[in-house]
Amino acid sequence: MTSLQSQLMAQPVAEAMTPGILTCGRATPLRTVAAMMATHRVHSIVVFDGSDNVAPWGVVSDLDLVDAIETEGTAGSVAASPVVTVTLDDTLAHAAQLMREHATSHLIVVTDEDSPLPIGVLSTLDVARAFAELD
Repeated sequence: MTSLQSQLMAQPVAEAMTPGILTCGRATPLRTVAAMMATHRVHSIVVFDGSDNVAPWGVVSDLDLVDAIETEGTAGSVAASPVVTVTLDDTLAHAAQLMREHATSHLIVVTDEDSPLPIGVLSTLDVARAFAELD
């Protein structure tokens, strides 16, 4: 492993993540989910079950949406991407391992393991950006 790779892998999630999340309920129509993705130029929407918006129920990724484009489904019916969380202090190495293990391109960032409240997203593009910006 090169020193650049080891630098990247030791970097905390907090330095690479995208703060904030876009959310919807399970009953949200797919056309609305697609409009949210297009308007905000994001690749995932976090799906909540109910009105508490505390613990995420699922994630609709752009690929999930493309797979279901011919249906009149809802966010809850196509949220195939698993909810996998990381904390601000986790390393990008740990995050990358979770992405591989769960075959997902988006991790939900929470403040700590005891708090399910999402505060951001870490995507494969965020990891790529962190790698590109290394000195």
